[in-house]
Amino acid sequence: MISISSNLNIMIKAAEKASKSVIRDFGEVEKLQVSKKGPRDFVTKTDKNVEKILIEELSKTKKNYSFLSEEIGSIKNKDEENIWIIDPIDGTTNFLHGIPHFAICVALQSKKEIISGLIFDPIKDEMFFAEKNVGAFLNNHRLRVSKKNLLDDCLFSSNHEGVKFSDLNMRYSGCAALDLAYVASGRLDGFFHKKINLWDVAAGALLVKEAGGIVNDLDKFPINNIDIKASSASINDQMLKCLINF
Repeated sequence: MISISSNLNIMIKAAEKASKSVIRDFGEVEKLQVSKKGPRDFVTKTDKNVEKILIEELSKTKKNYSFLSEEIGSIKNKDEENIWIIDPIDGTTNFLHGIPHFAICVALQSKKEIISGLIFDPIKDEMFFAEKNVGAFLNNHRLRVSKKNLLDDCLFSSNHEGVKFSDLNMRYSGCAALDLAYVASGRLDGFFHKKINLWDVAAGALLVKEAGGIVNDLDKFPINNIDIKASSASINDQMLKCLINF
């Protein structure tokens, strides 16, 4: 049985509660695909509702912690050294189009360092989580990055925008958080992305590190303009050599 901190336990319970709203609303989105108005306004409401649930649940026992969230921005409370970082639905475009590949993301930053991270895929019921110096897990099973060391055997993900690369087998799922979770679990071998937000990658970066992977230093970037490169340790040097302008 995995021993987890009280903070991570709060994160898991908050994500599970919020996921009920996400799953219900996703069923409605699929119906709205055929309507004239479309689902965009409905999805915006879902994003905000999930954010509201997460903030309420996380605040129940940690009333003084601050927040950084995609929808509402920064909320400064008495404790500004501990910050919940939230992305209510990462992969909103997928959600909008009825594609079942998106995630709820929560991370905890303490003294400017990410110490806990969670990525929950409510459709597949996959809960990825990690704590600093404890490890990375998927539904209580320990995660390890891939050990593949030949580029031809590897699969990478990126949004491609502003990045030139060569000789990499590529996919992009439309959900950066799950891409990083998949690197941590060995499903993908690497992920790179330019100009991404902290709430998209905070939890995933910790997952990759705790699963034995390598992530570049994110601290030097502004929170809404991050360049991230993450991969298994065995393929990192080869991946970086293929990134021409990164």
